[in-house]
Amino acid sequence: MTSPSSPPWAPDAGHAQGAAVTGTAGYPVNVSARISNGLDAFTTAGIPETAAAAARDRVRAAVINSGLAWPSRVITVSLQPAGLPRHGCGLDLPVAVAVLTASGIIPAGATAPCVLIAELGLDGGLRPVRGVLPAVAAAARAGCTVAVVAPANAAEAAMVPGVAVVPGPSLRAVLTWLRASSLPAQPAAPAAAAAMAARCAGRLTAAPALRQALQASAAGGHHLCLTGPDTAAIPELAAGLAMLLPALDPGEAMQVSEIHSVAGLLGSADSLITRPPWRSPHHTATLPAILGGGSGVTRPGEAPLAHHGVLFLDNAPEFTRDILAALRQPLGSGHVVVARAGVTTQFPARFTLIAGMAPCPCGARPGCACSQLQARRYRARLASELGSYLSLWLTVRPAGPAPRRRPEPDLWAAHVADARDRARHRLRDTPWRLNGQVPGAQLARCWHPGTDASAAISRAAHAGQISRRAAGQVISVAWTLADLVGKARPGAEECAQALAFHLGTAS
Repeated sequence: MTSPSSPPWAPDAGHAQGAAVTGTAGYPVNVSARISNGLDAFTTAGIPETAAAAARDRVRAAVINSGLAWPSRVITVSLQPAGLPRHGCGLDLPVAVAVLTASGIIPAGATAPCVLIAELGLDGGLRPVRGVLPAVAAAARAGCTVAVVAPANAAEAAMVPGVAVVPGPSLRAVLTWLRASSLPAQPAAPAAAAAMAARCAGRLTAAPALRQALQASAAGGHHLCLTGPDTAAIPELAAGLAMLLPALDPGEAMQVSEIHSVAGLLGSADSLITRPPWRSPHHTATLPAILGGGSGVTRPGEAPLAHHGVLFLDNAPEFTRDILAALRQPLGSGHVVVARAGVTTQFPARFTLIAGMAPCPCGARPGCACSQLQARRYRARLASELGSYLSLWLTVRPAGPAPRRRPEPDLWAAHVADARDRARHRLRDTPWRLNGQVPGAQLARCWHPGTDASAAISRAAHAGQISRRAAGQVISVAWTLADLVGKARPGAEECAQALAFHLGTAS
């Protein structure tokens, strides 16, 4: 009887199923290997040449160091479909399995229901890769029911329903499992992460207008600017807005988790992300760090990572003009397009923007000597680039002593959830879900508050205080304020308050 490590070298073909990721979209990759007579050669088609050379070396070393015989013949490996960009090392395992199937070490058909995703170490060990969640999800849609991954990726792969997960520590272990007749138990997904703590509850209790503005921003998806000195604790308020957001629905949770998977931010102990993300990049961050980039594999930046959550720019005028201008794309379209090395990648990036800024360049510190001209120029750095997207402008006073009255963050969050439900019901036959997503022209046609209710908005527009686009934003905020108090339509009070928020005169 022939040993599995010393098979007869007959021309044959082997097949395995892999998966790859471009942006946050996964797609199945069919790997075929054929062994034919001839001098020792290993050719790979369907992978960029530089990546193919590295993959060939890893696969060959992993097979030999696993105690398996390497076929000293002509080996041709093909990856289909052709023409799709493939970067990273997640296809090492299916390439090795296809070669071992072609050589007779692995029985033909043993990998039929499986998708194999892992990098191979030179010692034959399986190493984790980024983007396992969208890759396994794509394979599941293609009919795969089993995912073989590195142990560190097992919990992430287990998030995909209907797929049994096999955590393989090594190529030899995968070989043993493929030759067996039973599956190991699927690891259970760990518990979800706890919700963000309500660090700003006391501040919101002490400032009703501030609480109303944050609730409106959270309920309607309206972008917000908070202006105040360093002692105003603006970062805590931004974190508090994320606390007010309702939990992600299953579709949103999968989408957000896929983005974090591609970025390599889902640890082995994580489950699906069920809370809206909160991202706060430093003002020294580069443009690729905000939008996305990287050599070889394009990874999402801070804007895509904030999808369905909050992107907070502290000291917003300190960000470069290029970054502030680049954020117009996701604020307008809800996605980011990154072009690198001839490859264009699109990431979803629909978030609520909170811009924090000081009233002057020095941060309004004691002894401030900044002139009014300097203060206006400092504010103009943000307003000139993103001012047309910010619906709410609020001045925040320095934090005072904690109030005696007990805050009720759960009740405030419930009001936000109820307001979102009302807006979702009103917009049920449209492509929008939040008031802040509805274009101003559509608001004027279908959801105008009425001439009497919006009289203050009309006067401000005629006086040149606000633009036509800004008038649409004010009406959108007025609808959110009405949803927060359970009104069927916004009245004069809601319209006046929304206008005050936009002009920065609310108190």
